[in-house]
Amino acid sequence: MVDKRAILLRCEIYIFTIMCGTKVDGDSGGKSKLRAKKAISRHNEEISSDSETESPVVSRKRQSKEETDYDETPQEKKLRLAKLYLEQLKEEEDDKAEDDSFETDLIAGRLQEEVVRLMPPDASEIRVLRGHKLPITCLVISSDDKYIYSAAKDCSIIKWDVESGKKLHTIPGGRKGTEDRHVGHTTHILCMAISSDGKYLATGDVNKLIMIWEAETCKHLYKFTGHKGPVSGLSFRRGTHDLYSASHDRSVKVWNVDENAYVETLFGHQDAITGLDSLSRELCVTAGGRDRSVRVWKIAEESQLVFHGHEGSIDCIQLINEEHMITGADDGSVSLWSVNKKRPLSTVKKAHGCHGDAGLEQPHWVASVAALQNSDTVASGSHNSHVRLWKCGQNYRGLEPLFSVPVTGFVNSLKFSSSGQFLVAGVGQEHRLGRWWRLKEAKNAIYIIPLKRKLPNPEEARIPE
Repeated sequence: MVDKRAILLRCEIYIFTIMCGTKVDGDSGGKSKLRAKKAISRHNEEISSDSETESPVVSRKRQSKEETDYDETPQEKKLRLAKLYLEQLKEEEDDKAEDDSFETDLIAGRLQEEVVRLMPPDASEIRVLRGHKLPITCLVISSDDKYIYSAAKDCSIIKWDVESGKKLHTIPGGRKGTEDRHVGHTTHILCMAISSDGKYLATGDVNKLIMIWEAETCKHLYKFTGHKGPVSGLSFRRGTHDLYSASHDRSVKVWNVDENAYVETLFGHQDAITGLDSLSRELCVTAGGRDRSVRVWKIAEESQLVFHGHEGSIDCIQLINEEHMITGADDGSVSLWSVNKKRPLSTVKKAHGCHGDAGLEQPHWVASVAALQNSDTVASGSHNSHVRLWKCGQNYRGLEPLFSVPVTGFVNSLKFSSSGQFLVAGVGQEHRLGRWWRLKEAKNAIYIIPLKRKLPNPEEARIPE
């Protein structure tokens, strides 16, 4: 490996030699001169490479002007090029020092995060918000963690204040057949999304419609039509107002909300799509229900990657970061994936246990998953009266159970706050996608679950040398 500091020293010696008009005695002087010549030659190559992007006319004019302005001697040229190369090396050394410092800080931050542990909250610390008459099907949290938006099978949308737990706005649902005169949904809402800047809220329903709202005031803006089946997944690409939608019609559509415009449709799934998510990149991921596939859609390249692993209907999906995702299925399993591997990195079967008579036990369906973005913490929800939190193993090669939080009912939606201070669960007496059975003891409510952290004792927290 090249020692740039040694080269810097030799360049400085070479420049001093030229300026003084003397030779450096011994072999070191010859080596210095040889390396300086190589440096000059390399620098000339770089200049030549850069000039190729310019037109020949401009290059000739510039060369002529430089020759007119200043006719330098070979000795002066060597000195000038050596100085330029020296400056370049110094800049590279400074950049490397900054990068090393950044990496050191990043690693220290990660180690600090690793020694912070989540603790299960006390039951008295969990807040319950009630307002919907029928099962909650979906929810989102604003990026500043101030508001929760929820929707339900009663076709209504509610905006909640996180701190006080009060309802700020309610968009009531309408009766079936009143679509022409009712501003809002008239059938079950299955999914929702909020833009990262908090400007737009999008909701999708069984009646194939996507509604766009002003998130601040809950004022209705647009209605998107085009899907031929229930809209089951929505996600805004982070940092933009590009909206991705998924449907039981097996397609993914792309919309530009600013322009109130449809962009394109993507096909590939062989059965109803049940979930969708995206982050900052121009791609989205989908859960394909009973076709048992997960797909990564590369929007710009108009291509897709297909992944297989679950044995049942894949009903929920969320990205952990740009490279990893988590899914849940009605076979009771939770899987961790990499976008670079066609099979799960890790799968926990019967993640929420089983129910039924002896010998006829069936796993509890996994109805929802969530991920604390860019961390190793994920959560899953079912109807076994518990929300489970998991820690991803090293390199996402495993899932380790952290703790469970008691919540009675179908946990149809889960979302972590951006700060990681709390987890929100949307709960109902029925599964969000159907009415296979009903849990009468459950509440149709929003559960705000605080995530307490503690540092281990100093001996555990000590970072090994």
